[in-house]
Amino acid sequence: MNQEELLYAETHEWVHVESGVATIGITAFAAEQLTDLVYMELPEVGRQLNVGEEFGEVESVKAVSPLYSPVAGEVIEANTELPGKLDLLGSDAFGSGWMIKVRISGEPDASKLLSHEAYQKQCAEGN
Repeated sequence: MNQEELLYAETHEWVHVESGVATIGITAFAAEQLTDLVYMELPEVGRQLNVGEEFGEVESVKAVSPLYSPVAGEVIEANTELPGKLDLLGSDAFGSGWMIKVRISGEPDASKLLSHEAYQKQCAEGN
């Protein structure tokens, strides 16, 4: 995916919306910050999510980090290969490292999401 066309949450999740379906993952920056990933939990298909709701977690040897949904809707697919291949979060975070697909309810509130440029600025500032 073209990173410049994605939207980003301040909590380092990225989202790509196409035909009412949002594909969600975490950024390569977030994966690099976590380092040494050891475990991931993703939601079950059919779960309803609200904007900002925790949908899973990723654990490194340093910390456990919750994953937050940048959109509201129903989980229609989870990347079941990912928990066994956590290295994809670092090597292909915006491709095969996607986490979940959500059939969004309504339009995503872009005012609460960041553009690529704004996200890069946030990372440069150390947030």
